[in-house]
Amino acid sequence: MLTLTCPCCGVTVEETELAPGGEAHLKRFGPGSTDAEFETYMFARKNPKGVHFERWRHAYGCGKWFLAARCTVTWEVFGTYPAQTSEPPAELIAKIKEKRPGWEGWK
Repeated sequence: MLTLTCPCCGVTVEETELAPGGEAHLKRFGPGSTDAEFETYMFARKNPKGVHFERWRHAYGCGKWFLAARCTVTWEVFGTYPAQTSEPPAELIAKIKEKRPGWEGWK
């Protein structure tokens, strides 16, 4: 069972209280974008074996969106942070690199 801590209300919950929102840190394209850019935004998603950044909503709690970094292989959660963050916090990146020395980064 995946267990995440909501950074908004501080409650640690199982994934049954959360709603997944897909990949985090996507560059969104809308009106005025090229067809290729819009297609990439709509359909191209990473599906890594390893560290992944995702969006989650605390559906049965505070109702707020947040972001989480976790390993898709081991289900290890490295941390969570507010959804308004444009990139993962430096301390979270350092924590991931400490546990996964060969990790190349989040971009």
